[in-house]
Amino acid sequence: MDTIKVNDREYNIVRLLGKGKGGYSYLAELDGKYLVVKQIHHEPCSYYTFGNKIEAEKNDYIRLGSAGIRIPEMLDIDTENERIVKEFIDGKTIFDMVAAGEDVSEYIPQVREMASLAQAAGLNIDYFPTNFIPQNGELFYVDYECNNYMEEWNFENWGIKYWSRTPEFEKYLQQMK
Repeated sequence: MDTIKVNDREYNIVRLLGKGKGGYSYLAELDGKYLVVKQIHHEPCSYYTFGNKIEAEKNDYIRLGSAGIRIPEMLDIDTENERIVKEFIDGKTIFDMVAAGEDVSEYIPQVREMASLAQAAGLNIDYFPTNFIPQNGELFYVDYECNNYMEEWNFENWGIKYWSRTPEFEKYLQQMK
């Protein structure tokens, strides 16, 4: 795939950024500007149940924005073809930084603030470190996934285990090989 069309615009695909539970995210270019195009997929996921994914993305974007979570701006949505265009946040993910042995402790207060905002709004976000990118000193949650708040899935009980070279992080790294 060299290009991908979202509504009436055709984007040049630069590279695959990653595959998540709900879709493939591509670095794309339009008129000299980098953006992210997410194509929803319907591949099975053994540990997560989905409803209407494109509607969930749209609704979650609104919920996260209302909660005050720093996220990339949604620029376009093509409901029929299940594609989203959003602002590109350039930089390494927290996951890549931890895997490279970099200290990410300066970002812990920011993710804890996001966790507090999310909890106050009755939400959990996906605290896995692939979903966070620091840019110019500010941490962005680059996924739009959120769920109703459950204490077992909050940052302190689940997410923090993957923000350093813990046994959980090392196990995940081994599974990726």
